[in-house]
Amino acid sequence: MERWTGVVNVSLSPTGPLFRVAASLLLISHAKTLNVPSLNAVFFNGDRVEGTGDPVVERLSEPTSIARSLVAKFGAGANAWVVTAPTFAGPFAVYRDFVPSVNSRGDPMGYDPDGFPASTTLAKILSRSVEEVKSMIWNDQTEPVDTSMQAPVCPSSTAPPKTVVLGFSKGGSVVNQIISELAHLKLESAENLNIGELSSELLHESQYQICPLSVDSLLYSISEFHYVDVGLNCRGAYITNRDVIRKAVKNVLVNKDSARFVLHGTPRQWCNQNRPWICEEKDLLLTPSSQRGSL
Repeated sequence: MERWTGVVNVSLSPTGPLFRVAASLLLISHAKTLNVPSLNAVFFNGDRVEGTGDPVVERLSEPTSIARSLVAKFGAGANAWVVTAPTFAGPFAVYRDFVPSVNSRGDPMGYDPDGFPASTTLAKILSRSVEEVKSMIWNDQTEPVDTSMQAPVCPSSTAPPKTVVLGFSKGGSVVNQIISELAHLKLESAENLNIGELSSELLHESQYQICPLSVDSLLYSISEFHYVDVGLNCRGAYITNRDVIRKAVKNVLVNKDSARFVLHGTPRQWCNQNRPWICEEKDLLLTPSSQRGSL
């Protein structure tokens, strides 16, 4: 099965910033179109890593390399998306379009779900990116990348593709914002997205769209949250509000068997004596989420 792997730059408004998105997507080359995945893995990058002098580190930090690694992790039926912050303050990533309360260095001052900024921005980015890639494929501006991994040509069921969100370093702040927004949705809205009760419009979207198109469908497609060596120079690296976590897990479980919070860490963050709050927040997240979710 072939894949399209590359980078697109998309803007959400005429005056807005450009979002650089690396992707590795299932491709039906003879039809010059993209295939529907079983899962969309969306990875939010952190601060810039340049000039380390270590070619292995810099290669693995390259967004298309991350996209390929995500496909290797989640399977041949997955699409992988790597979102880089649209603006930087020196080396510091600033995700203001996702987390409006960030300071000048991109550190979050809180996670306010009002207006659903992160999920709204992400749904638009994915939609615009799909449009851009389809246009490039149709106009033969890029060549597909062959892969030996096999994937189905069409979805195996009517279930919409699941979404997994991953945040690396400061990218974890976007994961926290998304969790806050998921918790903020009314449960009745989640129940309306139960597979057995999908409206014809949502069924059409789930079967024939590469990725979720709306805030509701995006949030309720999420099944896993991955924190990848997250850390900040202030509190807020992990979500710790127990009520928020409980509500988010409850909404995920409306149409899924489990809600997974997966924490990948290193001593650099978890054992940092200069930033003890990172380990404290990690432990606070683990306790409530383990009550009904899966770790």
